[in-house]
Parts: sequence; C-alpha cells; structure tokens
Amino acid sequence: MKVSPIAIAVISSLLSVVVFAEEQAPPSSSTTSNLYGEDFSLNIERIQIMGMNFNNYKVGSSSGAMRGDIDLMDTPQSVNVIPSFVTDEQLATNLSEVLVNDSSVTSGSEKWNRQVFNIRGFELDSGSGFLINGQQQFSHYVQPIETLQQVEVLKGPSSMLYGQSGPGGLINMVTKKPTYDTAFNFEVDTDEHGSTRVQLDAGGSLNDAQTIRYRSVLVKQDTRYWREYQDDNGQQERDRFLGYLNLEFDLTDDVLLSIKYDYTDDKTGIDRGGWLDSSGELIGEREDIWDMSWAFTDNHVQNLGADLSWYITDDWKMKTGYNHQTFTRQRLDSSPALMTGSENPFEDGYYISAFDRHDDWQHKTAYMDFTGELSAFGVDHQLLIGANILDYYYGQKRDDGEKKQHIMPGEYVPQPDLDYNQGQVNTETSYQHYGFYIQDLITINQQWQILAGVRYDEQKKDGAGENSHSLSPKFGVIYSPTDNGSIYANYSKSFNPQSIVTSDNDVNEGMNLNPEYGEQFELGTKWELFDSGLLLTGAIFDTTVTNVTVQEQLAQPIGDKEYITTQNGKQHHRGFEMGAQGELTDNLFITSSMMYLDAKYITSAEDTQNLDGKTPVDAPEWSANVWTRYEVSDALALNFGAVYVGERFANTQNTIIKEDYVRFDFGAAYTFAVSDVDMSVRFNVKNVFDTEYLAGGTNTDVTLGEGRHFSLAFQTKF
Repeated sequence: MKVSPIAIAVISSLLSVVVFAEEQAPPSSSTTSNLYGEDFSLNIERIQIMGMNFNNYKVGSSSGAMRGDIDLMDTPQSVNVIPSFVTDEQLATNLSEVLVNDSSVTSGSEKWNRQVFNIRGFELDSGSGFLINGQQQFSHYVQPIETLQQVEVLKGPSSMLYGQSGPGGLINMVTKKPTYDTAFNFEVDTDEHGSTRVQLDAGGSLNDAQTIRYRSVLVKQDTRYWREYQDDNGQQERDRFLGYLNLEFDLTDDVLLSIKYDYTDDKTGIDRGGWLDSSGELIGEREDIWDMSWAFTDNHVQNLGADLSWYITDDWKMKTGYNHQTFTRQRLDSSPALMTGSENPFEDGYYISAFDRHDDWQHKTAYMDFTGELSAFGVDHQLLIGANILDYYYGQKRDDGEKKQHIMPGEYVPQPDLDYNQGQVNTETSYQHYGFYIQDLITINQQWQILAGVRYDEQKKDGAGENSHSLSPKFGVIYSPTDNGSIYANYSKSFNPQSIVTSDNDVNEGMNLNPEYGEQFELGTKWELFDSGLLLTGAIFDTTVTNVTVQEQLAQPIGDKEYITTQNGKQHHRGFEMGAQGELTDNLFITSSMMYLDAKYITSAEDTQNLDGKTPVDAPEWSANVWTRYEVSDALALNFGAVYVGERFANTQNTIIKEDYVRFDFGAAYTFAVSDVDMSVRFNVKNVFDTEYLAGGTNTDVTLGEGRHFSLAFQTKF
C-alpha cells in the first residue's frame, strides 16, 4: 500500500491532536450559546462577553440522523455536524467548500454549475442524496449555504428513515430559524478577482407577545472565476440572487406553524473542466476553458413549504410538513470534446455540439411523524412512527445544432440560432414514491441502548413493469461504559431506485434501470472530553451494493455515442474514519477528520467492461482535513487549516491517475465595536503555498484546483 509522506504528516498531526487532548484536560467550558436566539451567533465572529466562553465548533445533536433532535451520543451511526460558524470563518461560498470539513466526502465534477459529491466513495444522487430539514431536496444546482444553520453528513444507508437514498449516506441541510429578539447582520466579502457577495440576515418578532417571528436572508453575488475562455480571453462569471423568508406562528401554547420560502436565480457561464491525456497530464494550460463564452446555464429555483408541530402531551409530539420545489433551467451548451482518437487539440482541433435545452423539475414532498416516550416491559422507549411521500415530475425541451469539427484552440465560433421551444426532443417522466416507517430507541439501563426500525417503500413510475418496492431494516446497539463515552454497532440497508438512461450521447439511452440495493455493517465509538467540550469519534464500516449503475467512456465512439451505461455486479467499500471537533483549551478549537477507504467493483463473468477489482472514480484511499482557531486575544483570532486528498482514478478503467495533494489555508479575524455596534474584519488565504492540483471529475471534466486565493470580508451586527 503506497502512502504519501505528506499524508503521513497530516494524519500524524491529527493523531497528535487527539493525544494532546487526552493528556491536557483543560478547565471546562460552556456549551454552544447564542446572543439572539437559536442559532444567530453561529453566523458572526465569536465574541467573549463578561468572561463567558463559547464553543461554536461542536454541535451536540443532529436533527437528520434519527428524524429528531437526539444527542449524537445516543445515535448508533457515524454523523458529522458542520456548524455555520466554522464555514463562515472559512468564507465558504458553496456546499463544496462546506463539505471539505469532512474527509469522508470527496468532490466530483462541477461542470454545468452543479456539484457532485461522494460519501465513502459512493456518488450522491442529486435527486435522493440531499435533504433540507429532513425532506428530500432536488440538488442539481449549487445549493445556497447562506440560509443554513448547519450541515449534517449522515454516513451509511439511511433508507429506513428516508426511503430512496444511496449506500454512502445523505447530506441534510438545516436552515436558520426565526429569532425572538431583533437581530441584524450585514456582511460583504470580496476576492482578488473582483468577486463580491453581499449578505443581509435579519430576525426578530413581529408583535409584542413574540408569537410571530421571522428570519430573512438576502444575498447578491457576482463572481469572477480565475479560468478564462479561449475564444475571447474573458473570465467565466456568475450572477446569483437569493431570497429566504421563514415565519413562525405560535397558534397555541402547544401548536407551532412554520412557513418557509426561498428563491434562487443563478446564471453562469459553463466551464466543463479540463481534459487529461492517457498519461494523466493536463491538456493545455490550467486557465483554459474549452467551452464557448456564449454557453451558459440559467437556474430558477423556488421552495415553498410549511411545517406544523403539535405537542399533544408532555411525552408525545406530532409533526407534519409539505414542500413544493420548482426548478427550471435553461442550458445553452457548446459541448466541447476531443476529436476521435486524438489527444492533441492544438494539432487536430476539437469539436462542439451545441444545443439549447430547457429542464423543468417539480418535487412535491410531504411527511407526518409521531414521536413519543413511554415505559413498557421495564424499559424506556423513544418511538418514531411516520410516513412520507414524494411526487416527482421532469420535462425537457431541446433544440440541437450542427456538430462543428476541427475547432482550433482560441478560435471563435458564433452562437448558433437555437431555441428550445422549437426543439424536436421532448421528454417527460414522473413517479410517486411513498414509505411507512417505525423506529424504537430502547434504553435498557444507563449502559445499554438498542435501536430497531423497519420501513416499507414503494415507487410507482409511468409505464408498465417499472414499479419497485423494498423493505429496509435497521438495527443498532449502544454500550456506554461511562457517562462521556459510547461504543455502538449497526446494520442498515439502502434502497435507491434508478430511472432511465437520459444522456443523449449514451449507447443505452432510454434503457430502464433497476434499483440499487446496499447493506452496511458499522462499528464505532464516540467520546466527549473536557466536560463535553471536545467530541472524538471513530468508525469501521463495510458496505456492499448490488445492481451498480456505471457510466463509462467508450474507447471508440459509436456514431455520436461516447458513453455506455450498464448495471453489472457489485461495489464493496470498507474502511475506517476518525474525527475530532470542539475545544482543546480556552483559546484553541479544532475540527478535523480522516478516512481510509478500500473501494472496489466486483463483477460477474458477463461483465463486458472488465471492471472486476477496479476502484470507482474519485475514491481516494486516504483523505484528511483539519481546521483550527486560536484566539490570540478577545479581539484577534487566527485560523490554520489543511486538506489532504490521496491518489484517485480519473476513469473507471483505472488507467488515469490524479496525484495526491495537500492544501494549506490561513485566516485571521479582528473584532471591534463602534458606537456599541459589533464589527469584524476577516482576511483569508486559501492554498497558501500555491499548490497545483486536480480536484474532482473524470479525465474529460476534471476540476482544476485554484492557486493561492485571497479573500476579505467585513461584517457588522446589531
């Protein structure tokens, strides 16, 4: 097994932090607090008031892991909660920059203004791998993170609670809640490219009795990227607007109604990424964008939803909710690709296949949960009984232009006269998915807890013979030898229905795909040190998936078909992960993780693509990250961070390798007050040593890691 010296250095630093934590045992500190309500302080620079110490690096519970706010120590599953306080320090602008704080998550392609992620080596499906407050969220676009209180990475199958989902896990995004007291936060940030982002975040009560509360977020972002189009040397740009409103109504002392609405308007030029040759070398310069400068995607996303909570008794609660997501996108694409059999576009040119396409996704979700506590047969029970449904629709219109070949780098090709309304390709598909579930967390005594649950799912799709159903059990055991430590084991299954092959350049376009089924065994431990100020976690996992869907690039295209999608054999992923999150001393905080992963395809004799023993794309053997905060004084804080990603394959045949890399980051923030108004200035440097590296994506759409990047932010609150 080959391990980079840099990997050893990063991993050793993580382990040394754990050893340091166990040896030092500093004085206790308070748990996470806030100044204005439930979570508002997580979005500002950390300030000490009257000698009180706040630990905003550690979160004690996850709302998504058990469909309720249950302590992480009572959750027999590996879960990582990333608070917005940390990602605000990092000046994160998208979900990829948030999830870099969990080494079990690796990024894939970022073309077409969307982001692909893998958890434990399994790719997250954009239709079933993401949740907003526990409800399915179609995530075929760059998720707005400015509305989020925290991001929860739920490791392993979660089909027992959420139905269709992948074997690697789920991403649950928890939105900001209204505040009782008036609060206002204004922030503007910029970088060396001239990008700007302006944020307004306000909350408070709308009446004297504080029975009607609100939270509102407005964002205007203008981004200029570092890569340039070859046809006119212009930079890729992005123009985004976000509006978010959450209203809470105390209908009675026992009934709470929450209404949420958000709108995203996001238009950007297309950058499909770089091309790698057969030896893994980048074709052309790092700054080169092969797409035409007139290509763009224009996304319009709306979410309108409501949640009702009824505290029936002191022990029983009913919660129900509905969300309607409308997502429309226009994509005018130049679709560049290398000429058949060529790896040198500077001699042979390349080709473009322009098209204008309109997509319409409609997601309607609803759920009803009953949760309660009772004692029976001499033990305590925390029960969850519920059901959820999903109504999905997708429609597409498309107009294709003529294929233009032997385009030379830097050559300008005029925008074709295309209109999706005149297109000849029209696609419509829909399905309904519903499930029923029951879960019981049984507390036998102070040392032992047992989790048992089961779910029935059914998906009904248009057309005969396409329906699917599944029974998904989950079992877990928690042993707590002390009040601050637990050891757990779990078994769970995943059920992830597949649709049809929709790619127009795929040999099997239109083929119906069978569901993917997975099962996992996990053994883990969690420990809270320093009076619960620091959380240490570790887990060993073994996951197997059948009916694996794989899309590969053909060695020789068949006509205009460059890819083939098949379902053949299994994937077997196993490994271990560790994490630390919280307070080491009164002025030193840390969030870090590492993962070892052994991921392989296991195929049958009928495998025509010869994938047996191969590793999936973007599944590194080793990965690690660390981010720290050192408070020099009450006003000045410094941040140091590092991200390590090991060698990964860029194609399914494992003939092209992306080298490992380590990236170092730095940040500094100064907090002050002017006329009793708190203000802060933050300066960050990402990739301090200007390391050149390849991020996610395959050999035909790899994301190029940006060099040294400077950003500056100013924030005020009152």
